[in-house]
Amino acid sequence: GLVLGVYSSEKDDGAAQFTAAGDAFDRLVSGKLRALLSLCGPPLKKGKTRIFHGLHQDFPSVVVVGLGKKNAGVNDQENWNEGKENIRTAVAVGCRQIQDLEIPCVEVDPCGDAQAAAEGAVLGLHEYNELKQKKKPVVTPQLHGSAESEAWQKGVIYAEGQNLARYLMEAPANYITPIKFAEHIEQKLRSFSNVKVHIRPESWITTQEMGAFLSVAKGSAEPPIFLEIHYLGGADTNESPLVFVGKGVTFDSGGISLKPSSGMDAMRADMGGAATVCSAIVTAAALNLPLNIVGLTPLCENMPSGKANKPGDVVRAKNGKTIQVDNTDAEGRLLLADALCYAHNFNARAIVNAATLTGAMDVALGSAATGVFTNSSWLWTHLYEASILTGDRVWRMPLFEHYTKQVTDCPLADVSNIGKYSRAGGACTAAAFLKEFVTASHWAHLDIAGVMSNKDEVPYLRKGMAGRPTRTLVEFAARLSRDSHN
Repeated sequence: GLVLGVYSSEKDDGAAQFTAAGDAFDRLVSGKLRALLSLCGPPLKKGKTRIFHGLHQDFPSVVVVGLGKKNAGVNDQENWNEGKENIRTAVAVGCRQIQDLEIPCVEVDPCGDAQAAAEGAVLGLHEYNELKQKKKPVVTPQLHGSAESEAWQKGVIYAEGQNLARYLMEAPANYITPIKFAEHIEQKLRSFSNVKVHIRPESWITTQEMGAFLSVAKGSAEPPIFLEIHYLGGADTNESPLVFVGKGVTFDSGGISLKPSSGMDAMRADMGGAATVCSAIVTAAALNLPLNIVGLTPLCENMPSGKANKPGDVVRAKNGKTIQVDNTDAEGRLLLADALCYAHNFNARAIVNAATLTGAMDVALGSAATGVFTNSSWLWTHLYEASILTGDRVWRMPLFEHYTKQVTDCPLADVSNIGKYSRAGGACTAAAFLKEFVTASHWAHLDIAGVMSNKDEVPYLRKGMAGRPTRTLVEFAARLSRDSHN
């Protein structure tokens, strides 16, 4: 199969405006493609397709997809590069049509941006069907022509990184337990000589005095794991690393503060923070990015049992602060408190944590963007600029003292794990809680609860767990590595 792009007509005559690859193919078939398109009615709208069969012996089926306006670029209102998003969407739609025709291989028009085209193809075709007997046919996308092969390959690596996060988040919680998660990541990193993976057991977590993390883990029969990854891509392996921290609750029942049963199955993806940061490191290694990265992910389940945290219990974090656990379903911040304390051991250039932390974040922004809380405008700028390129957007949220008071005004301990006004500003009080365990001057907390899954909002992702914002984290790391070399 072949996927070709066509731009919306600038003029009213409706003549199709092909990409370079589309023009070349049209010449190859003596203008038949253009003639057929004009016979098919009005010009193709963005993301819409037409399929033609029997035009050329090498390509029994050709899908033409609408790319929207030719000169679409950064849209300041939308905070993304519209041209790139249009390409990702169009290519994904075209590749899925080839898949529906059960054609095993598809060549993709680079559409002027081979990286975006590769991302659209590889993200658009991904589906978790490991456990089904009847699977969709596997389609291998490849670049049509050879002009932009390096950019294409980069796009494939970016998209495969996000697909790894999607795979981990979508898999059932009895398949991805804390130890299975750690082993899966270790196996992905095994071939890289500049990566060290430490799978820390419960005994190590105890010696580190991570009382907040252990208090969550003790409710489950599954033992906790602390996964620590060192990617040494920098020219100087002693150079300060970028530290990624990810919440790794492989299943979240809510504990004693039990969640409603409806939709609880989706809480297999409550380790989305761990999945995205680990996948970003796997991708950084595959791209051979010239910087050092440390990945830290506390992994456990949050379950109700005779050993579980009880509302009102007080636990002690690694930095000595006591925490009153007023709601056992606000457990992610307990894991992150200890992991953030530990992250300060590495003399980090920046600490960036990701977590499906609060339902309040979903209420605030929905699935449009990841909420970012940060004490560093430098860090914010890098994350924001990366997200414009990837189309996986971020939006800055407040870290006001206003919210800190609501978690530090606590009857029994130094801090409470929920704000004293309960639901008001829930995502902001969660961030304020985390800030109590951070002394680094460049720290960002990404609340990814709203972008955890996709229904139909991102057209180049199928329904299911989204693996967002893996590509933004990778692009951010790439920008940081370029920064240190300039």
